Amino acid sequence: MNALGQETRLRAFRLLVEAGEEGVSAGEIARRLEVPHNTMSTHLAQLTRAGLIRSRRESRSIIYMADLAGTRALLAFLVQDCCHGQPEACAPLLDAVLPLAACCPAPQRPA
Repeated sequence: MNALGQETRLRAFRLLVEAGEEGVSAGEIARRLEVPHNTMSTHLAQLTRAGLIRSRRESRSIIYMADLAGTRALLAFLVQDCCHGQPEACAPLLDAVLPLAACCPAPQRPA
């Protein structure tokens, strides 16, 4: 949760979720968010370590994209922790999140 607790990282994560599997280069993320490249690199590293984003190399660029499987795992953990012993406590959250999950099927991972 700490990874998304900082405004720039949250904005970067949102940008990458919107970009989907196409992803966005590190330089373009820094440009769009008006953040110095070295600062953005640190933020992207933290999001990667948290399992919320992943990257691939394309020529000389590093392309970042949201790791939806990692995000799902985080949400599942939060809901299970929240609901431990009181499933009705998370009913409003589940009602809001479950319809959204239908639009974003889990990505297929290479074997």
